[in-house]
Amino acid sequence: MTQSSGSSRSVVSRCVLGAATAATGLIAGAFYVFACAVMPGLARSDDRVYVTVMRDINEVIQNPVFFLSFLGAPALTAVAAWQARGSRNRWWVWAALAASALAFLVTVVFNVPLNDHLAGSGDPRALREEFEDPWVAWNVVRAVLLTVALGLLVKATGSRAARVD
Repeated sequence: MTQSSGSSRSVVSRCVLGAATAATGLIAGAFYVFACAVMPGLARSDDRVYVTVMRDINEVIQNPVFFLSFLGAPALTAVAAWQARGSRNRWWVWAALAASALAFLVTVVFNVPLNDHLAGSGDPRALREEFEDPWVAWNVVRAVLLTVALGLLVKATGSRAARVD
């Protein structure tokens, strides 16, 4: 491999790692804002308002902009991990991928089914009672996991091993 093709590959790898870091930061921030502001604010609402607003949020969040970062974060981290194989910073990227994958799994296994149940018909008080505490707890778990993933990716991007020797 020539120096030029090795350098261009390195540039592409750094760009993918940077994009993975940015996407992970966006999603970690979204879940953080839910944990620190959205859910505590909604907790002050009566049951009917709580259920209506959460239903609305769950509907409008399903949009291309959100999905680009939500799905892009683990996908780009996976590509970055593949590209980092054999490099000294690979462990940071692979650990970030594990944390990101776990956060995605938490979302799919816990938060989405809770959202789906909340979308059903029923008494707002009963729906809220079944939804609120578990959803908030699992959201905190995924926010922590993605914050850890973000820190690991930042470490990988700033690592001397990420630079071309």
